[in-house]
Amino acid sequence: MKTTLLMTAALMLAAPAFAHGDGHDTHEGFTLIHAGTVIAVPGETPLSNQTIIVNEGKIVGIEAGFMPDEEATIIDGKTMTFMPGLIDSHVHLRSDRDTGSRWDVVTMESGDVALQAAAHAKTTLMAGFTAVQDVGGPKEIFSLRRAINKGVIPGPHIRAAGSAISATGGHGDFHGFKGDILEMYQSQTICDGVADCRRAVRQAVKNGADVIKVTATGGVLSNTNAGTGQQLMDDELEAIVQTAATMGRKVTAHAHDKGGIDAALRAGIHSIEHGSFLDAETAALFKKHNAVLIPTVLAGKTVEGWANDPDTFLPPNSVKKALEVGPAMQDMARLAWENGVTIAFGTDTGVSKHGDNAKEFEYMVAAGMTPMQAIRSATVVAAKHIEMDDRIGTLEAGKEADIIAVDGDPLKDVAELMDVDFVMKGGVVYKHDR
Repeated sequence: MKTTLLMTAALMLAAPAFAHGDGHDTHEGFTLIHAGTVIAVPGETPLSNQTIIVNEGKIVGIEAGFMPDEEATIIDGKTMTFMPGLIDSHVHLRSDRDTGSRWDVVTMESGDVALQAAAHAKTTLMAGFTAVQDVGGPKEIFSLRRAINKGVIPGPHIRAAGSAISATGGHGDFHGFKGDILEMYQSQTICDGVADCRRAVRQAVKNGADVIKVTATGGVLSNTNAGTGQQLMDDELEAIVQTAATMGRKVTAHAHDKGGIDAALRAGIHSIEHGSFLDAETAALFKKHNAVLIPTVLAGKTVEGWANDPDTFLPPNSVKKALEVGPAMQDMARLAWENGVTIAFGTDTGVSKHGDNAKEFEYMVAAGMTPMQAIRSATVVAAKHIEMDDRIGTLEAGKEADIIAVDGDPLKDVAELMDVDFVMKGGVVYKHDR
């Protein structure tokens, strides 16, 4: 039996060669996913017993029932729950925090860095995350982005910032080594003062940045006792936002301390990474400026665990900050959600282990979200946040065929997303545990 729907859809997409020599129609090249449950647009009512139609890497449509077709590839997922590929808005694909990582910058060659990042990209994809925003990494991340886009290696869509805009001596600068090594590895995007920060933004764009990352406050893992308060000044933050706008880029800010978060929001920064010590007043600023929060509770839990380990590899400066920041982050996420702040899913993976990204869902639910709301934050909301919602984030006709599935029901137990059983990106199946 042949379906006229497939022929019509194919013609609408201008797909080539839909006839045998004898004139009979064929649908070779189509994939039909027979899905027991489909969360096509997270936040809307799931659909039961549907066929997801895929052709040339795109979603053609979703139709009721299990459509047959003798020429199409059939994927049997009648007992599975399908949804859009997940999106992690805050990763570091190059990083792999362990006892040796602090020395990587002076021991690893460029090829080592690129291969490590490629391995992490594949792990991320296989965990069900078909798109990520890498908000702080070396130049090799741009090479990785190109290689994935060309199909050379498997990995998620990458939106990359490259090196962060940071103050001299602040979080994002290089610490803890002797002077000649520090000078050798000085980032091009370290800046001081308005004019220099404008230069740093332009340099980041020249390097290949899709988004501008700034470290508005101190951070846990920088080996300095500067704390987690504001480090880039108000006029510097304003200059960064203004300059980024002239270059067609949005700005996201690493920020822990309330003063630094508030300053970043007042400067017009579009999103805040971490937000550890925000309060109700800060939440009102988020809403006033239509800004997005990426809580990264998983990172807070991770560094807190390291700090409490008697054999920790963290230097003393980081232990102190981890014990302040880590315990605050779950309550912060709850306060933000209760006060109506828009939350996009993000983990700071690279601190936590690559492939464990979905642990963040459990912390989001603990903060008061329903499983559906948490999934929406990692699809619909995150896709808009990383400016890719025209291509990904929902299962709708014309969008990328980025589709994942689990055997269980993630709306009953969001931990099901820790073990994704099916991954398709761009119409290519990378994982199907059956």
